[in-house]
Amino acid sequence: MARAKVMAAPKVKRGNRIRKFDGFDAAILALLTLLGLLIVYPFYNTILVSIVPQADYTRNPFMLWPTRVTWECYEFVFDSPLLLKSMGNSVKLALAGTVYNMVLTVLMAYAFTKPIPGRNFFRFFMVFTMYFGGGLVPFYLLIKALGLIDSFWVMVLPSGISVTYMLIISSNMSALPKELEESAQLDGASDIKILFAIILPLTLPILATFTLYYAVERWNEWYNAMLFLKATDKWPLQLTLRNIISSANFVSTQAMTGDVRPPTYGEGIKMACIVVTVFPLMAVYPFLQRYFLTGLTLGAVKG
Repeated sequence: MARAKVMAAPKVKRGNRIRKFDGFDAAILALLTLLGLLIVYPFYNTILVSIVPQADYTRNPFMLWPTRVTWECYEFVFDSPLLLKSMGNSVKLALAGTVYNMVLTVLMAYAFTKPIPGRNFFRFFMVFTMYFGGGLVPFYLLIKALGLIDSFWVMVLPSGISVTYMLIISSNMSALPKELEESAQLDGASDIKILFAIILPLTLPILATFTLYYAVERWNEWYNAMLFLKATDKWPLQLTLRNIISSANFVSTQAMTGDVRPPTYGEGIKMACIVVTVFPLMAVYPFLQRYFLTGLTLGAVKG
Protein backbone atom coordinates (compact mmCIF):
# COMPACT_ATOMS: atom_id res chain seq x y z
CA MET A 1 0.00 0.00 0.00
CA ALA A 2 2.79 2.37 0.85
CA ARG A 3 4.44 1.62 -2.46
CA ALA A 4 1.17 2.32 -4.32
CA LYS A 5 0.81 5.67 -2.57
CA VAL A 6 4.35 6.62 -3.52
CA MET A 7 3.64 5.83 -7.16
CA ALA A 8 0.30 7.69 -7.20
CA ALA A 9 1.66 10.95 -5.86
CA PRO A 10 3.76 11.88 -8.94
CA LYS A 11 0.73 11.24 -11.21
CA VAL A 12 -1.36 13.84 -9.40
CA LYS A 13 1.47 16.31 -9.52
CA ARG A 14 2.15 15.66 -13.20
CA GLY A 15 -1.53 16.11 -14.03
CA ASN A 16 -1.60 19.60 -12.53
CA ARG A 17 1.54 20.71 -14.31
CA ILE A 18 1.14 23.20 -17.21
CA ARG A 19 2.56 21.85 -20.46
CA LYS A 20 5.56 23.79 -21.73
CA PHE A 21 5.62 25.66 -25.03
CA ASP A 22 7.49 23.28 -27.34
CA GLY A 23 8.60 23.17 -30.96
CA PHE A 24 5.28 21.82 -32.21
CA ASP A 25 3.41 24.78 -30.66
CA ALA A 26 5.92 27.14 -32.25
CA ALA A 27 5.34 25.56 -35.69
CA ILE A 28 1.55 25.83 -35.32
CA LEU A 29 1.86 29.47 -34.21
CA ALA A 30 4.12 30.28 -37.15
CA LEU A 31 1.71 28.59 -39.60
CA LEU A 32 -1.33 30.44 -38.22
CA THR A 33 0.58 33.72 -38.27
CA LEU A 34 1.49 33.16 -41.92
CA LEU A 35 -2.11 32.35 -42.82
CA GLY A 36 -3.29 35.45 -40.98
CA LEU A 37 -0.85 37.63 -42.90
CA LEU A 38 -1.96 36.09 -46.19
CA ILE A 39 -5.56 36.95 -45.34
CA VAL A 40 -4.89 40.49 -44.10
CA TYR A 41 -2.37 41.57 -46.74
CA PRO A 42 -4.84 41.94 -49.67
CA PHE A 43 -6.87 44.41 -47.61
CA TYR A 44 -3.72 46.23 -46.56
CA ASN A 45 -2.47 46.33 -50.15
CA THR A 46 -5.80 47.75 -51.30
CA ILE A 47 -5.37 50.70 -48.95
CA LEU A 48 -1.75 51.19 -50.01
CA VAL A 49 -2.56 51.20 -53.73
CA SER A 50 -5.24 53.84 -53.14
CA ILE A 51 -2.85 56.26 -51.40
CA VAL A 52 0.42 55.95 -53.36
CA PRO A 53 1.34 57.69 -56.65
CA GLN A 54 1.13 55.74 -59.87
CA ALA A 55 4.91 55.64 -60.30
CA ASP A 56 5.38 53.93 -56.92
CA TYR A 57 2.67 51.41 -57.68
CA THR A 58 4.17 50.64 -61.10
CA ARG A 59 7.61 49.99 -59.61
CA ASN A 60 6.34 47.85 -56.74
CA PRO A 61 2.73 46.61 -56.93
CA PHE A 62 3.17 44.43 -53.80
CA MET A 63 4.69 47.01 -51.48
CA LEU A 64 4.86 46.64 -47.71
CA TRP A 65 5.12 50.32 -46.82
CA PRO A 66 4.34 53.47 -48.85
CA THR A 67 7.32 55.69 -49.62
CA ARG A 68 5.04 58.55 -50.64
CA VAL A 69 1.41 59.23 -49.79
CA THR A 70 -1.10 61.08 -51.95
CA TRP A 71 -4.85 61.54 -51.55
CA GLU A 72 -5.53 62.29 -55.21
CA CYS A 73 -7.51 59.09 -55.77
CA TYR A 74 -9.87 59.89 -52.89
CA GLU A 75 -10.14 63.48 -54.08
CA PHE A 76 -11.09 62.16 -57.52
CA VAL A 77 -13.77 59.92 -55.96
CA PHE A 78 -15.23 62.53 -53.60
CA ASP A 79 -15.14 65.29 -56.20
CA SER A 80 -18.14 63.64 -57.84
CA PRO A 81 -21.18 65.83 -57.06
CA LEU A 82 -23.39 62.75 -56.92
CA LEU A 83 -21.33 60.82 -54.38
CA LEU A 84 -22.94 62.12 -51.17
CA LYS A 85 -26.40 61.88 -52.72
CA SER A 86 -25.69 58.35 -53.86
CA MET A 87 -24.38 57.38 -50.44
CA GLY A 88 -27.60 58.65 -48.89
CA ASN A 89 -29.59 56.62 -51.42
CA SER A 90 -27.61 53.50 -50.52
CA VAL A 91 -28.20 54.07 -46.81
CA LYS A 92 -31.95 54.38 -47.40
CA LEU A 93 -31.86 51.34 -49.66
CA ALA A 94 -29.96 49.27 -47.10
CA LEU A 95 -32.36 50.22 -44.28
CA ALA A 96 -35.63 49.87 -46.19
CA GLY A 97 -34.51 46.82 -48.17
CA THR A 98 -33.14 44.94 -45.16
CA VAL A 99 -36.32 45.48 -43.13
CA TYR A 100 -38.43 44.46 -46.13
CA ASN A 101 -36.35 41.32 -46.70
CA MET A 102 -36.29 40.24 -43.07
CA VAL A 103 -40.04 40.74 -42.52
CA LEU A 104 -40.93 38.61 -45.54
CA THR A 105 -38.26 36.00 -44.80
CA VAL A 106 -39.18 35.58 -41.13
CA LEU A 107 -42.92 35.35 -41.83
CA MET A 108 -42.46 32.75 -44.56
CA ALA A 109 -39.90 30.79 -42.52
CA TYR A 110 -42.30 30.65 -39.56
CA ALA A 111 -45.20 29.64 -41.82
CA PHE A 112 -43.20 26.68 -43.13
CA THR A 113 -42.81 25.38 -39.58
CA LYS A 114 -46.59 24.89 -39.37
CA PRO A 115 -48.53 21.92 -40.81
CA ILE A 116 -50.38 24.08 -43.32
CA PRO A 117 -52.11 22.43 -46.32
CA GLY A 118 -49.84 22.29 -49.37
CA ARG A 119 -46.69 23.15 -47.43
CA ASN A 120 -44.49 20.77 -49.42
CA PHE A 121 -45.83 22.12 -52.71
CA PHE A 122 -45.08 25.73 -51.77
CA ARG A 123 -41.65 24.76 -50.48
CA PHE A 124 -40.91 23.04 -53.79
CA PHE A 125 -42.22 26.10 -55.65
CA MET A 126 -39.86 28.35 -53.68
CA VAL A 127 -36.87 26.09 -54.32
CA PHE A 128 -37.80 25.93 -58.03
CA THR A 129 -37.27 29.68 -58.32
CA MET A 130 -33.66 29.24 -57.19
CA TYR A 131 -32.83 27.41 -60.41
CA PHE A 132 -35.23 28.82 -62.99
CA GLY A 133 -36.27 32.39 -63.79
CA GLY A 134 -38.43 34.17 -66.31
CA GLY A 135 -35.58 36.06 -67.98
CA LEU A 136 -34.72 39.72 -68.35
CA VAL A 137 -37.42 40.73 -70.86
CA PRO A 138 -40.40 39.44 -68.80
CA PHE A 139 -38.80 40.98 -65.74
CA TYR A 140 -38.55 44.36 -67.47
CA LEU A 141 -42.16 44.13 -68.67
CA LEU A 142 -43.30 43.31 -65.13
CA ILE A 143 -41.43 46.27 -63.65
CA LYS A 144 -42.89 48.54 -66.33
CA ALA A 145 -46.43 47.24 -65.70
CA LEU A 146 -46.02 47.92 -61.97
CA GLY A 147 -44.95 51.51 -62.67
CA LEU A 148 -41.58 51.13 -60.98
CA ILE A 149 -39.45 52.53 -63.80
CA ASP A 150 -37.26 55.36 -62.50
CA SER A 151 -38.56 54.80 -58.95
CA PHE A 152 -36.53 54.25 -55.80
CA TRP A 153 -38.67 51.21 -54.99
CA VAL A 154 -37.47 49.37 -58.07
CA MET A 155 -34.36 48.56 -56.05
CA VAL A 156 -36.36 47.37 -53.01
CA LEU A 157 -39.51 45.50 -54.03
CA PRO A 158 -38.34 43.02 -56.72
CA SER A 159 -35.87 41.28 -54.36
CA GLY A 160 -38.07 40.09 -51.53
CA ILE A 161 -36.74 36.79 -50.21
CA SER A 162 -33.57 34.76 -50.45
CA VAL A 163 -34.84 31.19 -50.52
CA THR A 164 -31.60 29.88 -49.02
CA TYR A 165 -31.79 32.24 -46.05
CA MET A 166 -35.50 31.47 -45.57
CA LEU A 167 -34.94 27.70 -45.49
CA ILE A 168 -32.07 27.99 -43.00
CA ILE A 169 -34.11 30.23 -40.67
CA SER A 170 -37.12 27.91 -40.99
CA SER A 171 -34.96 24.92 -40.11
CA ASN A 172 -33.61 26.77 -37.08
CA MET A 173 -37.14 27.62 -35.92
CA SER A 174 -38.26 24.00 -36.38
CA ALA A 175 -35.42 22.84 -34.12
CA LEU A 176 -36.76 24.81 -31.13
CA PRO A 177 -38.55 22.78 -28.43
CA LYS A 178 -42.22 22.33 -29.28
CA GLU A 179 -43.06 22.62 -25.59
CA LEU A 180 -42.48 26.36 -25.80
CA GLU A 181 -45.26 26.89 -28.33
CA GLU A 182 -47.56 24.39 -26.68
CA SER A 183 -47.27 26.09 -23.29
CA ALA A 184 -47.90 29.50 -24.90
CA GLN A 185 -50.96 28.16 -26.75
CA LEU A 186 -52.36 26.81 -23.47
CA ASP A 187 -52.07 30.34 -22.11
CA GLY A 188 -54.10 31.63 -25.08
CA ALA A 189 -51.25 33.13 -27.15
CA SER A 190 -51.82 33.51 -30.89
CA ASP A 191 -49.31 32.50 -33.55
CA ILE A 192 -48.26 36.13 -34.05
CA LYS A 193 -47.66 36.59 -30.33
CA ILE A 194 -45.72 33.32 -30.17
CA LEU A 195 -43.58 34.46 -33.10
CA PHE A 196 -42.66 37.84 -31.61
CA ALA A 197 -42.53 36.85 -27.93
CA ILE A 198 -40.86 33.43 -28.15
CA ILE A 199 -39.54 32.45 -31.58
CA LEU A 200 -37.77 35.68 -32.54
CA PRO A 201 -35.86 36.14 -29.26
CA LEU A 202 -34.65 32.54 -29.41
CA THR A 203 -33.50 32.82 -33.02
CA LEU A 204 -31.93 36.26 -32.61
CA PRO A 205 -28.33 35.16 -33.41
CA ILE A 206 -29.22 33.62 -36.77
CA LEU A 207 -31.56 36.52 -37.56
CA ALA A 208 -28.73 38.98 -36.88
CA THR A 209 -26.47 36.98 -39.19
CA PHE A 210 -28.87 37.06 -42.11
CA THR A 211 -29.74 40.68 -41.41
CA LEU A 212 -26.10 41.49 -42.02
CA TYR A 213 -26.12 39.37 -45.19
CA TYR A 214 -29.18 41.18 -46.50
CA ALA A 215 -27.67 44.55 -45.58
CA VAL A 216 -24.49 43.73 -47.51
CA GLU A 217 -26.53 42.69 -50.56
CA ARG A 218 -28.59 45.87 -50.40
CA TRP A 219 -25.54 48.05 -49.90
CA ASN A 220 -23.97 46.50 -53.01
CA GLU A 221 -27.11 46.92 -55.14
CA TRP A 222 -26.49 48.44 -58.57
CA TYR A 223 -27.88 46.12 -61.25
CA ASN A 224 -31.57 47.04 -61.00
CA ALA A 225 -30.59 50.69 -60.71
CA MET A 226 -28.59 50.44 -63.91
CA LEU A 227 -31.54 48.86 -65.73
CA PHE A 228 -34.44 50.96 -64.49
CA LEU A 229 -33.20 54.27 -63.05
CA LYS A 230 -32.77 57.13 -65.50
CA ALA A 231 -32.33 59.99 -63.00
CA THR A 232 -28.76 60.06 -61.72
CA ASP A 233 -29.81 61.62 -58.40
CA LYS A 234 -31.56 58.32 -57.55
CA TRP A 235 -28.52 56.16 -58.20
CA PRO A 236 -27.08 54.10 -55.32
CA LEU A 237 -23.46 54.41 -54.31
CA GLN A 238 -22.28 51.33 -56.18
CA LEU A 239 -23.60 52.55 -59.53
CA THR A 240 -22.04 55.98 -59.03
CA LEU A 241 -18.69 54.43 -58.11
CA ARG A 242 -18.94 52.17 -61.14
CA ASN A 243 -19.28 55.21 -63.37
CA ILE A 244 -16.40 56.91 -61.54
CA ILE A 245 -14.20 53.88 -62.23
CA SER A 246 -15.26 53.93 -65.88
CA SER A 247 -14.35 57.62 -66.06
CA ALA A 248 -11.00 56.95 -64.42
CA ASN A 249 -10.22 54.18 -66.90
CA PHE A 250 -11.20 56.50 -69.77
CA VAL A 251 -8.93 59.25 -68.48
CA SER A 252 -6.08 56.77 -68.04
CA THR A 253 -6.57 55.57 -71.62
CA GLN A 254 -6.32 59.16 -72.81
CA ALA A 255 -3.10 59.50 -70.85
CA MET A 256 -1.63 56.49 -72.64
CA THR A 257 -2.39 58.09 -76.02
CA GLY A 258 -0.82 61.37 -74.93
CA ASP A 259 -3.99 63.45 -75.12
CA VAL A 260 -4.43 64.14 -71.41
CA ARG A 261 -2.24 63.53 -68.37
CA PRO A 262 -4.51 62.78 -65.40
CA PRO A 263 -3.51 63.31 -61.77
CA THR A 264 -4.77 59.82 -60.92
CA TYR A 265 -4.68 56.32 -62.34
CA GLY A 266 -7.38 53.73 -62.83
CA GLU A 267 -6.08 51.08 -60.40
CA GLY A 268 -5.83 53.60 -57.57
CA ILE A 269 -9.38 54.80 -58.27
CA LYS A 270 -10.65 51.23 -58.10
CA MET A 271 -8.96 50.62 -54.75
CA ALA A 272 -10.22 53.93 -53.35
CA CYS A 273 -13.75 52.96 -54.39
CA ILE A 274 -13.35 49.60 -52.65
CA VAL A 275 -12.28 51.31 -49.43
CA VAL A 276 -15.18 53.79 -49.60
CA THR A 277 -17.62 50.94 -50.23
CA VAL A 278 -16.40 48.54 -47.56
CA PHE A 279 -15.76 51.01 -44.73
CA PRO A 280 -19.43 51.53 -43.67
CA LEU A 281 -19.99 47.76 -43.46
CA MET A 282 -16.80 47.28 -41.45
CA ALA A 283 -18.01 50.00 -39.07
CA VAL A 284 -21.35 48.23 -38.52
CA TYR A 285 -20.05 44.66 -38.25
CA PRO A 286 -18.57 44.87 -34.70
CA PHE A 287 -22.00 45.80 -33.31
CA LEU A 288 -23.55 42.61 -34.74
CA GLN A 289 -20.64 40.26 -34.14
CA ARG A 290 -21.67 39.35 -30.61
CA TYR A 291 -24.93 37.86 -31.87
CA PHE A 292 -22.99 35.37 -33.98
CA LEU A 293 -21.42 33.80 -30.91
CA THR A 294 -24.17 34.15 -28.32
CA GLY A 295 -26.94 31.60 -27.83
CA LEU A 296 -30.15 32.87 -26.29
CA THR A 297 -31.95 29.55 -25.81
CA LEU A 298 -30.45 28.85 -22.37
CA GLY A 299 -33.12 28.87 -19.74
CA ALA A 300 -35.93 29.29 -22.27
CA VAL A 301 -38.11 26.52 -20.80
CA LYS A 302 -39.26 27.54 -17.35
CA GLY A 303 -41.87 26.19 -15.07
